[in-house]
Amino acid sequence: MLAKLSTRSSVRRCAVTGALGLALLGAGLPAVARDGTDPGLARFYAQKVRWTACESADAPKDLQCGKVTVPLDYTRPEAGTLDLALARYRATGESEGSVLLNFGGPGGSGVSELAAGGKDFLHLTNGYDVVTFDPRGVGRSSPVSCGEGSVEILEATDGDEEDGDTQEVLRRLRNAVAKCVRHSGPVLPHIGTVNASRDMDVIRQALGDDRLNYLGFSYGTRLGAVYAAQFPGKVGRMVLDGVDTLTEPLPQQGLVGAKGQQTALENFIDWCTNDIACPFGQDPRDAREQVVHLVDSLDDDPVPTAFGDRFTGQDLVGAIGQALYSREMWPLLQRALAQLVEDGDTSALEGFISGGVAFPVRQEGRARGTGDGLVDEEDVPLDNLPAALMAINCADDPDRPTAAQVTRSLGRLRAAYEKASPIFGQYRLTQVLMCYGRPKGTDFIREKVKDVDTPKMLLVGTRGDPATPYRWTEETAERLGDAAVVLDNRGEGHTGYASSKCVHRKVDAFLLFGTLPPSGSSCGSADDGVADTDE
Repeated sequence: MLAKLSTRSSVRRCAVTGALGLALLGAGLPAVARDGTDPGLARFYAQKVRWTACESADAPKDLQCGKVTVPLDYTRPEAGTLDLALARYRATGESEGSVLLNFGGPGGSGVSELAAGGKDFLHLTNGYDVVTFDPRGVGRSSPVSCGEGSVEILEATDGDEEDGDTQEVLRRLRNAVAKCVRHSGPVLPHIGTVNASRDMDVIRQALGDDRLNYLGFSYGTRLGAVYAAQFPGKVGRMVLDGVDTLTEPLPQQGLVGAKGQQTALENFIDWCTNDIACPFGQDPRDAREQVVHLVDSLDDDPVPTAFGDRFTGQDLVGAIGQALYSREMWPLLQRALAQLVEDGDTSALEGFISGGVAFPVRQEGRARGTGDGLVDEEDVPLDNLPAALMAINCADDPDRPTAAQVTRSLGRLRAAYEKASPIFGQYRLTQVLMCYGRPKGTDFIREKVKDVDTPKMLLVGTRGDPATPYRWTEETAERLGDAAVVLDNRGEGHTGYASSKCVHRKVDAFLLFGTLPPSGSSCGSADDGVADTDE
């Protein structure tokens, strides 16, 4: 699922899948990746992870860190390498192996997320080492960056241009792409889910596991599905929570996201206006109009922040969008909006955008991904999340409309987006243009990720998910074939594992003991978090 870019880095719980990216130049990748039987890859499959205490001062004491080395280009394994950052919590008893986590994004650091939110997964340490990683181009694993190009992309697509200025927008996007290339180093042409999946198989072997046990959220479901297509004989117990689409083009994904977030916002407003503390009063219809007016007024006249930046209406939309991914965050969002409306204080809303993490911007691009090891935490660029999100999503998308096609369709698309959501429409329209000027992405996901010959896997879809609609769970399950078992989570928020006790229990039962619920069974609403039925 697509997310609007932000130049403020964040490590987000089950982050929504991103929106943009640089495409694979290696279009000739084999349809099914080879393993260590390929002589060129044997040295990568022969390595073992050396675990040590994590160097970060904020890392929990019992979290261990390590790395694996992978080829920069799987079609030419001798052409260079890059290192991937790993982290794990060790099993509390006798380990049956590892379960690998991906928290979504794309572009989110798995290592940082596990360090910040690992308590949600500690029950899995009853049988597994719980492991995660920073995918190539992300976090400490040869992070990509667009430098000042990230800001230029946002400015070029902020929705202020008239239809007659589309050519200027496209020119600015081409210039920004050149800056992404300059700032990112050699990893950029080799980023994307197809290569990240192959990296996961190297990780699996380095962990000493015959099969990959896996728990992926949001974008991580796309990564898991691609692995299942590439390495069907290596799939162990696999769970996909918040299931991504494998077929819809980026503009359609953005439209779906706008509709989903609008519905989530209206649900939030209905909840808020039942409370006398709601800053928009107690009339839901009037409250919706006030939110639209607030966004418009901040776009016309941004307010200064404590750090000297300007907080715009689109910043507000981004903050609201982040908060809507979890119903548990609604009280915090209500208070943050009250601070803005009553005091002009944007600090709480800024926290939703940044996640409290701010990496310094790397001032000069330098070659990365050539076997020099992991990037120091303090050197991860501020824009790594949006830059990686762009790179991975465009690498996964084969569509590249021409300038003439973009010009003809932009007005119609803008109207459709604004109809889908008066709040999130403009914000999401960015996705129509983000891959312009970038090499064409792989068609592997659309054409080859289907009818997988694997053991049963569990797909969790949440009815009120604002990012990955429930129908994507059904569509992806049908596409994957008989291996897919669907669990219907009748709750709110993005993904179900962290918000529903019922989902949490069923996922853990499958991963730890191999116990699958019947396909089509359901968990109750987020309000009770425990009810479940078989249908």
